[in-house]
Amino acid sequence: MNFVKRAGLSLRARKGRTAVLLGIFAVICTLLLGGFLLQDATARQEADAQRTIGVDVTLKGKSLTPALADRLGSSPRVHRYNPRLPVEAGARGIEPLESDVPRPGGNRAGSKTRRSLSLALNGVRDSGLLLPFSYGSNKITAGRGITPADADRRVALVEKRLAEKNGLKAGDTLRALAADGKSTVPLTVVGIFRDSTPDPTRWTPPHLLPGNTLYVPVRTVQQLSPGAADLAEAVFRIGAPEQAEQLHAEARRLLGTGSFDFRVNDKAYKDQVRPIQRVGTIARLIVQLIAVAGALILGLIVMLQIRERRDELGMLLSLGEKKWKLIGQHTVEVAAVALPAVAVAALAGQIAAQQAGDALLGHQESASSPGPRAPGPRAPDAPADSPEMRVQPSDLGKVAGIGLGISLVSTVVPGIGILRLHPRSILTDSE
Repeated sequence: MNFVKRAGLSLRARKGRTAVLLGIFAVICTLLLGGFLLQDATARQEADAQRTIGVDVTLKGKSLTPALADRLGSSPRVHRYNPRLPVEAGARGIEPLESDVPRPGGNRAGSKTRRSLSLALNGVRDSGLLLPFSYGSNKITAGRGITPADADRRVALVEKRLAEKNGLKAGDTLRALAADGKSTVPLTVVGIFRDSTPDPTRWTPPHLLPGNTLYVPVRTVQQLSPGAADLAEAVFRIGAPEQAEQLHAEARRLLGTGSFDFRVNDKAYKDQVRPIQRVGTIARLIVQLIAVAGALILGLIVMLQIRERRDELGMLLSLGEKKWKLIGQHTVEVAAVALPAVAVAALAGQIAAQQAGDALLGHQESASSPGPRAPGPRAPDAPADSPEMRVQPSDLGKVAGIGLGISLVSTVVPGIGILRLHPRSILTDSE
């Protein structure tokens, strides 16, 4: 009789043992599937965290221009970037803030042209990457910030104190006066922000007052001050700390061998991403442990079955059955149970893995979030919820492959004892 058919008859005749074997295999496959789902979930959450949190690199140098910042920002490892080009400008149609403290020495200090430059304009590309907004010390109270889509627009993000003094709101227009005192540029207010920096307690020039700070696109600053070329700084957001060295090499290639300041701030990344990576490592260890433990457990079960079925094996050997076919019969019996166990795991694994993922990832997030944070950018859109775990065909394929591998190992290794059996000795012992 064909050993495959004989395996089917054996499973049918031993329904109780088959059910036990199916239950054990279903538990193993469910745990394996849960481990793979947890790995996939942590990988997706890590990718989201790298994209939303990332690592901020601040670059400063005398030769750093907006064009060079754009070239460095086009690197595939840079997700977002923001150059900052500061200039002083005058105001038309609005009244800038003045220091409440009397000026030392009366009104003799400063020329008329100098006094007219009462606004501090900061040309930016993405105001969300500015450190005060990342820290949370600056908050937008109305409208929105400056985005890359505003590159060719004449828009402004205005401080709340200046807006309240002049009755400005989102959608209003103000005019900025160029340094030469001749040309003006109309600016549409797209947002109002609040700077937590208090007014100085000593006399301060108007352009240094925090309330007279405006954020506008870089090209708008270049229109007001064509001679402005060097950036104060540029912030680049990359995916991981490991990419900082590559970005440093690109910066050196663009800026030359001259000195420049290259600072990496990965505090927020370590606080949020490293716990997720630890969960992924735990998931990989779980999968490996379950595979080894499953092979050992099933191997012991098959070994006990072989010892209980010595008489059956002796009869088959005496009839001329090949020993490798006996091993193949046990392998087919275990593999036939493994396949329906994968289907059972697909139903149970989704629920179990989602609960485990919520517990593990939720615990890691809560452990990394409380308490004061060290200075470093904090992304307001950082992932806060455990990702949804979905059973994918690739995950089921991995579980089925490992399950068949376990069935092969758990039968071939104990099957070595079959190779040492002799039908005469078996039948003599049974008598």
